[in-house]
Amino acid sequence: MFLWDTTMPLLAAPPEPPLRVAVADDPRKRFWFRHWLFVWTTLTIVATGWMCTLGAVPAILALVVAKHILVALLVMGLGVDQPREAEA
Repeated sequence: MFLWDTTMPLLAAPPEPPLRVAVADDPRKRFWFRHWLFVWTTLTIVATGWMCTLGAVPAILALVVAKHILVALLVMGLGVDQPREAEA
């Protein structure tokens, strides 16, 4: 056997993930959740902008807090906080 063997080991492809279909998804619930996210994102940005007009220290504090709030809203919008469904 040579150091540079030209044969490659045969590897099987990973199995495909199971197909997930949301049958009982309520579009109104998703709409209101997205609406809630939009409203709180807008309020956070407006409040941060207002705090920036009050001086340097309130502006820094407002930006630090707003960053955390906006990241939390992003994570909620992506669905990271939802519990995982049992795999069948």
